[in-house]
Amino acid sequence: MHTFIPTSHFAERFAEMAPYVGNTPLYPIQKLSPNPRVKIFAKLEWQQMGGSVKARPAYRMMQDAIERGELSPKRSLLDASSGNTGIAYAVFAAVAGIPFTLFLPGNASKERKHILNTLGVNIRYTSPFESTDGAQREARELANADPKSYFYADQYNNENNWRAHYDTTGEEIIRQTGGKVTHFISGLGTTGTFTGTARRLKENVEGVKVIGLQPETALHGLEGWKHLETAKVPGIYDSCLADEIHLIDTLSAYEVLKDAARYEGLFLSPSSAANLLGAIRLAETIEEGTIVTVFPDDASKYSEVVDQLLSR
Repeated sequence: MHTFIPTSHFAERFAEMAPYVGNTPLYPIQKLSPNPRVKIFAKLEWQQMGGSVKARPAYRMMQDAIERGELSPKRSLLDASSGNTGIAYAVFAAVAGIPFTLFLPGNASKERKHILNTLGVNIRYTSPFESTDGAQREARELANADPKSYFYADQYNNENNWRAHYDTTGEEIIRQTGGKVTHFISGLGTTGTFTGTARRLKENVEGVKVIGLQPETALHGLEGWKHLETAKVPGIYDSCLADEIHLIDTLSAYEVLKDAARYEGLFLSPSSAANLLGAIRLAETIEEGTIVTVFPDDASKYSEVVDQLLSR
């Protein structure tokens, strides 16, 4: 299906996608902000190629591999994902004519499965009970068994994951707030968004506080998030960065999902709603400041969950 792209041109086609990654708007939260002296802003990350925050690391990891000669139409991209990184990979792979094999937990949403199939991804489904930990294990086994056929991106341990956010997300937040951001708060999944953004902010904004969010229990409904005490901790995670770690319960996040639609006109995914909940709770504890979070994606890939919530 990729034969219409000359093999010699794949790197050029891939590079043409760069302007469509990053540079997302910073959206002000108005009615749900609990403190008039605290401003809350969120990066609308679905407004880029691939439709989620994962466009940033996916592009960077593929770009580095292409530049080093490790990824081409003759060697398949391989990784594990709960969905959004997989979709971002798939979009860029389709443009460049690079084959892509993805290990995906079987409980990924039907919308994500449909998108990945439409993009021509070779999907290998893994146990829904092992989440992305099981998908990572099986992806690594295939990479080790046939290293010549696959480039294993290994997003949970690839330094280009967090570096993408260090170079783009963090820089954009500084520029868009005029350097006045006082707090950054974000959920922990692969931890790339938090690690890269927090590191850039701490190096460039005096006094900024960075807060990581994680589910309060191992069993939760926040797809892509990790309960670090019970899950395999990503190799790129720097535990020294966070000034604080706050816990988020799924049901409260779902309530904020409904409130965001009704009062802010935002149709959020559960993980975006969880980030907003974290920002709202933080705003209740400080006297003044500027809080920035990210909305990783919108609700378009979670219709069953969102429809149930909004119909209550």
